[in-house]
Amino acid sequence: MLVLAGSGAALAQDAPVPEAMSADGEEAAAEAGAPAVPAPEDPPLGPSGRPLPRFVSLGSDHINMRTGPGTRYPVTWVYKRRGLPLEVVRETNDWRQVRDPEGAEGWVHKMMLSNSRRMALVVGDTPHMLLRRPDPGAEAVARVEPGVLVKLLQCPRDSAHCRVEAARFQGWLPREALWGVYPGEDVD
Repeated sequence: MLVLAGSGAALAQDAPVPEAMSADGEEAAAEAGAPAVPAPEDPPLGPSGRPLPRFVSLGSDHINMRTGPGTRYPVTWVYKRRGLPLEVVRETNDWRQVRDPEGAEGWVHKMMLSNSRRMALVVGDTPHMLLRRPDPGAEAVARVEPGVLVKLLQCPRDSAHCRVEAARFQGWLPREALWGVYPGEDVD
């Protein structure tokens, strides 16, 4: 069986963490491993015409997160992991207020984000089995370690599993093992 492991740190700190982001707050958010705000049935639409909240992915290997919606605001984080999922919680015409998997929030320009390539981050304390079918008793294709980025291929609304691609393998992972998809969200 193949083991798929994470590809290193998701982000690098580029500036001091603001006082509002205490170490305790970051630890609590990281332990949660899930978005803080579940997607409502009919979510409100932002200026982009897209629902809020929603998930997007980083479109580059070097993206600045700022304290406010503009280039004059200080940089708090520099993300170094293309494809990392972020949750858009607010937006202006050009800027998106996002939350990362560890709970840090800030602003990123819309051009730095991808809406078309939907990714998820494998979370938890132990590896998960990539299954041939969306059934807990199905044959395992590979073992996927926490921290691995996977491409979301399909998440049926009523299923506890999502079909993903990790490296060159496709299979099903439990929805609860993924940060980047809401409970009950339909992805196809």
